[in-house]
Parts: sequence; C-alpha cells; structure tokens
Amino acid sequence: VALAKELQLPLVVHDREAHDDIMEMLEAAGPFPAGGVMHCFSGDATFAKRVLALGFHISIPGVVTFAKAGMLQEAVREIPLDSLVLETDGPFLAPVPQRGKRNEPRLLLFTAHKVAELKGLSLEEVARQTTRNAVRLFGLEER
Repeated sequence: VALAKELQLPLVVHDREAHDDIMEMLEAAGPFPAGGVMHCFSGDATFAKRVLALGFHISIPGVVTFAKAGMLQEAVREIPLDSLVLETDGPFLAPVPQRGKRNEPRLLLFTAHKVAELKGLSLEEVARQTTRNAVRLFGLEER
C-alpha cells in the first residue's frame, strides 16, 4: 500500500471474505492519489459504495454470470459505469456458459454481456466505457 502511494501507482486489491478488514486498512491508509481497483469484486452494493468513496474502480469477474450471484448482480446495477472494469481472473471463475472450464481473455465477452444486461446498456457501450476506465486507471494509451 505504501509503495503504491509513494510511486503514485494505482493499488490493486484482492479481497476475499475480508471486506471489513480490508476497508478498515484502506480507509486508514488513504487517500490514494492514483486510485486503485478492487480486483475480483465479490461484495454487495454497500461495500461497493465504500470502495468507490476511496476513488477506486471495481473489477467485475465472470462470477457475475452465475445464477446464485444475485448480490453481486445488484451491486453491478448500482455501480456507475465509469467506475467499472472487467476481468477474467483467469484461469479461474470462467463465466457461464463456460463455468468450470479454464477462464481466458476470449471469455470476457460473456461477462461484458451480463453487465450490459444488468445495466440496460448495449454491449458496445459497456465495452467502450470499461476499456476507457482501464486505460485511464492504468495510464495506458487507448488504441
């Protein structure tokens, strides 16, 4: 955390079943001038609001396509599109209809489709904006 702040780089955080602990640490360590991303987001809408308050982006994995992912799906509906990025979390957590198989970049389309459906947007709009978000977050050049 200190190194990301010192080098003014975005902080990538993977929180697994430790929402309150990770938020206590991040809220105490903030602010984060270069922002960050909550990788493989698995929280609810309330947790998402806390993450967004830090200036972080929220990365949505293929889990969002799972039938029992209602809490995550509701969070996605509420998270502003300009705060979302998409991820594979490969080789794990392949989206439906490839669930249980090796996850890889080509399967990201299924995750993007689900996010578009949940937000009532076109696939193109979700793809365009989440790409812009990643470019901005990581200081990349858009092609």
